[in-house]
Amino acid sequence: MAKVAFIGLGVMGYPMAGHLKTKGGHDVTVYNRTTAKAENWVKQFGGAHALTPADAAKDADFVFTCVGNDDDLRAVTIGAEGVFSSMKPGAVLIDNTTASADVARELYAFARDKGCGFIDAPVSGGQAGAENGVLTVMCGGDEAVFAAAKPVIEAFARMIGLMGPAGSGQLAKMVNQICIAGVVQGLAEAVHFGKSAGLDIEKVVEVISKGAAGSWQMENRHKTMNAGKYDFGFAVDWMRKDLGIVLNEAKNNGASLPVTALVDQFYADVQKLGGNRWDTSSLLARLEK
Repeated sequence: MAKVAFIGLGVMGYPMAGHLKTKGGHDVTVYNRTTAKAENWVKQFGGAHALTPADAAKDADFVFTCVGNDDDLRAVTIGAEGVFSSMKPGAVLIDNTTASADVARELYAFARDKGCGFIDAPVSGGQAGAENGVLTVMCGGDEAVFAAAKPVIEAFARMIGLMGPAGSGQLAKMVNQICIAGVVQGLAEAVHFGKSAGLDIEKVVEVISKGAAGSWQMENRHKTMNAGKYDFGFAVDWMRKDLGIVLNEAKNNGASLPVTALVDQFYADVQKLGGNRWDTSSLLARLEK
């Protein structure tokens, strides 16, 4: 059992912290900007909550962060009441935020100067994956620190891999989002085409999903897409944030991402339809407007 702090109890962080307590058996202290949510977490899982990130991280062996973006991450780590102001030497910060590779490298250097470890560890699997404890975790950092952190991360993951040095986890998450963007747009066009042609989408998918066209998105989203229901997963606002990170990184490394850039604009169209909180499969909605 380790002493663990978890900073950020959103739709992902709340169940992830819960698995650290119930499945991992760790001594967990949580922090959330909305104190009521932290209090509810303690009522549900036990443990304790703190009023600042620094208070949560004091004496912790492992500190997890899962917040919104680079600025939020800096605020809860290197800010005046951030976790680095109280982390003990040898403690490890594991960041599950989907953020830039630049901020990951920045925090790695900050942690090293403080005598602490750092792993950038963005996750994939969505809210359902977090609730079921079966997330995929892409990590960047030093091998020894990763080896120490992996048994703790396993409480909410089914796949954990070290992708390379600091920042590599975030870069791998960008690869993940590029793949998803293309696949969802292809599925949206396929469903739209099939319906326009008068086909029974359920019958078509039953057949083609067993062949080369099959995908997680097809298996898990075609029914809701066909029904015009888009409240079953990762929100469009979050996807646009992630694709913004991807496209900015592509400018830095020279990668050409024409399809990703186009799909990002398609998601902007969905936002104009009022679909900010619809799930990413709502690309179909802009084709059927």
